[in-house]
Amino acid sequence: MHLGKSYKFSEFLIWTRRQIYGLALWASVPVILYKFFGLAWLSIPMTVVALLGTATSFVVGFKNVQTYNRAMEAQAVWTSILSASRVWGMIARDFPDDFERSKELIYRHFAWLTALRYELRQPRVWESMNRSFNIEYQRFYRIPEREVAIEDVLPAYLPKAELTQVLSSVNKAATVISLQSAAISRLLASGRISSNFYMEMERALRDLITQQAKAEQLKNFPYPRQYATVNTLFVRFFCLIFPFGLLQEFNKLNDGVTGLMHGNMIWLVVPFSVMVSWMYTSLEQVGCSTENPFEGGANDVPISMLCRTVERELKEVLGEAGAFSVFEPQTSVIV
Repeated sequence: MHLGKSYKFSEFLIWTRRQIYGLALWASVPVILYKFFGLAWLSIPMTVVALLGTATSFVVGFKNVQTYNRAMEAQAVWTSILSASRVWGMIARDFPDDFERSKELIYRHFAWLTALRYELRQPRVWESMNRSFNIEYQRFYRIPEREVAIEDVLPAYLPKAELTQVLSSVNKAATVISLQSAAISRLLASGRISSNFYMEMERALRDLITQQAKAEQLKNFPYPRQYATVNTLFVRFFCLIFPFGLLQEFNKLNDGVTGLMHGNMIWLVVPFSVMVSWMYTSLEQVGCSTENPFEGGANDVPISMLCRTVERELKEVLGEAGAFSVFEPQTSVIV
């Protein structure tokens, strides 16, 4: 997630420059055909273009509102995970009767956070991280889950027997929660915790499972494809016909000018068409890059950073302050 004040205009232009190149090239086509080949019939009434532009504005606005809501929901889910993790740290520290059991429960929770963030970073076919404008922007930030395999991270948190079971499972995060539940059941059976404490810990685990399910829902169920398709089609169709709607309007301006621009006012169709069309394509691109809040984009929820924050805080609960140095985010950087 971008943690600076704002994006620079130059950054935004670079991110959308391919759209600008394509729009400029396309806007030149009707001008050339109109001016040099005399194809005046190509001109489209501006009323038609305005009606389509209005409909496109509604569709684009609807999508951006919904994708923004998805991003805010994802942020709320991880805020709840952060809160529930702190609660789990206090419970795990205070309820068992010895430090080693407390450390085991807390480190297993680190394993759950790790498994969950790796699961959420797995690519989906509808995500946009493989698109060129997003790929090149990745040089400004890091995605730890793509730099280090989960097999190299989990051994720091789990004993060998549990590690083997987790790595061989389909849903690793759910398996870790299952192992956590089994561990507190053994504590109850051995008399290390009372039944009241056991129920409290189970409630905490249930809360974590609920938040995991919400995160998985956002990950595995995209913004409805029918709305996404209509949005893209409307934007592209509008951008295709918009320069044709400006031909007559700018050609009329020749009657009121003299000098170099007399007879050439129609060339202004290109910059003005690009300017207006760029606004639509940029909004569409922003919505596309916002709808999947865990894919690893620059505007995603910084789940890696949040997991590191939780690990630092819970290690301090265990009295291990200084054993872990949390990554301090910089502008345009997520971890």
